[in-house]
Amino acid sequence: MIAQILATMLPVFLIAGCGALYGRYRTPDIQGLNLLNMELFVPMLVFAVLADQQAPLQHYGWLALAATVVVLGSGIILYPLARVLDLNLKTFLPPMMFNNSGNMGIPLLVLAFGEAALPAAIVLFIVEMLLHFSVGLYMLDPHTSVLKRLRQPIVFASIAGLAVNFSGVALPSWLLEALNMLGGVCIPLMLFALGVRMLDVDFSDWKLGMIGAIACPLSGLVLAWPLIAFLDLPGLQVAALWVFAALPPAVLNYMVAEQYRQEPHKVASLVLISNLGSLVVMPIVLGLVFAAGYL
Repeated sequence: MIAQILATMLPVFLIAGCGALYGRYRTPDIQGLNLLNMELFVPMLVFAVLADQQAPLQHYGWLALAATVVVLGSGIILYPLARVLDLNLKTFLPPMMFNNSGNMGIPLLVLAFGEAALPAAIVLFIVEMLLHFSVGLYMLDPHTSVLKRLRQPIVFASIAGLAVNFSGVALPSWLLEALNMLGGVCIPLMLFALGVRMLDVDFSDWKLGMIGAIACPLSGLVLAWPLIAFLDLPGLQVAALWVFAALPPAVLNYMVAEQYRQEPHKVASLVLISNLGSLVVMPIVLGLVFAAGYL
């Protein structure tokens, strides 16, 4: 079991570490890389996985519902905590709800459970991203139009991929191979960018960051437990949901907070200290998943 955990986590740490080491001596245009990743490579991967007829997406409906409950439910159950601690709701709640299902979630699930976990990882990622670009942006600015929130390449890629899958149209193998090659760039690039972002950790708000590092995975796991008990999910999807529920806040929360001028320095502490905390949380969760024998 320890060997499985190490085999999963070490590539994540090594690639992120390469990003941190490179960023320490160079100043890569991470914003440009992230834009390229989110507008090209990630949508390519999403479309390729969703459009592939070998991924029966009708089997992932309950997983998508469970992910929705975990994301939205985290905001609901942490609302009283934010009130008691007198925290700004727009600063604290979005990072607690919208987790790192892209930069960390997809690579972690694939490394932990193999390529068979990629469709589940993509479904979880899409649910989180769609909720982030709809509910999340509404929380920060209720006046932003729905069309503007959903006018994202990943949204179009998701719709197109689902349409191809459910229509029964089989794409040529050479086209899927090309899309998979382009999409495959996004996973190591996500981890590399995460490593560079780690250099921006602001410890001035370390207390808020520590609260987030505990509250984010704890709220997700508390919600995932009854869902797994109630829903009849296959073993691989159960394992994926446990990992998804324990993920730290997405780096995108910081970018969005900066765009909306919503105390970005505090959001940065929440995001980055929570991601550092995942170095402890994720091996524990993976250990419990492997020990439970879901696979």
